[in-house]
Amino acid sequence: HPPVTFGPTPSTHDHCTIGGMIGNNACGNYSIMSEFYGAGPRMAHNVADMEVLTYDGLRMHVGPTSDAELERVIAEGGRRGQIYADLRRLRDRHADLIRARMPEFPRRVSGYNLDGLLPENGFDLAYALVGTEGTCVTVLEATLKMVDSPPCRSLVLVGFEDIVAAARAVTLEGFDDVLIDDNRRLGIHGEELGLLPPGRGWLLAEFGGETTEESDGRARALLAALRKADGRTGDKLYDDKEAEREIWEVRESGLGATAYVPGDPDTYEGWEDSAVPPENLP
Repeated sequence: HPPVTFGPTPSTHDHCTIGGMIGNNACGNYSIMSEFYGAGPRMAHNVADMEVLTYDGLRMHVGPTSDAELERVIAEGGRRGQIYADLRRLRDRHADLIRARMPEFPRRVSGYNLDGLLPENGFDLAYALVGTEGTCVTVLEATLKMVDSPPCRSLVLVGFEDIVAAARAVTLEGFDDVLIDDNRRLGIHGEELGLLPPGRGWLLAEFGGETTEESDGRARALLAALRKADGRTGDKLYDDKEAEREIWEVRESGLGATAYVPGDPDTYEGWEDSAVPPENLP
C-alpha cells in the first residue's frame, strides 16, 4: 500500500493529541490536501466513527446512521434510544435554520456541528460530536480516514508587500511581518528567517509528487502564475527536507512566539481560530 498520512495537522502537531484534535475540530497545514484528495479539511470530516462515553455512563459507538438504523435505535428505547430520539427532534425543529445559517467554508471549526444531524448528511453523530470540547461525551476510541502521502515534496515561499496582498493573490498558509518581528525579538529562528524572500507578508505552499521533478514542476507552475500578482516581492523554492523543516518551524511558531513577547503585554487566546470564507479573506 502507498504511504498514507492524516490530513488535519495543527501547528502544534509535535505535541498535540488525536483526542485534543477531536475535541476542537482541528484543521491545520495539510487540511488543504485532505480537502481535495481526502475526506475533507476538518477533523469532523476525517473521523469515520467513535466509541464514546456519556457522563451518565452510557458507552456506545457513533457514526453515520441510516434512516432504518435510526428508527431501530429509537425503537429499542433505553438511554441510547432517548438520546437519538432527542437529537432527531432537535434536528427536525431546527433543520431549515441549520441549512440556512451554518456556513460551509473549509475552516469552520467553531461551534457544534449540528449540520451532521441533517438527513442529507447521514445523521452522523461522530461528525456532530467532533468539536464539542468534552461538553457532551468522553471519546474513548476513534477510527480515522487517511489520505495518500506523496513521497517527494517541494515547498514554495512567496513574499508580498503585506499580508493583504498575499491574501488577494491566493488563500494558502500565510504569515506576516508581526510573526517575523516577534521571532527576532525573542531571538529564535535566526537562521531560518534568513531563508525568507523579501517582503512583509508570505504565502507558503507545499506540492507533492512521485519524484522531486514532479513536485518541483507543480511548484514552479504556481510560481509562474504568482509572478504576475500585485504586490509580489520575491519567491523561493525548496526541495531539501532540512530547509523545508526550518521554514515550517517559522510558520508553526505563530501561537507560541506571538503570545509572550518581551516588553509587550500578554495576548489572550480566543481569536486564533476565527475564520472567514476564502473569497472574503483580503
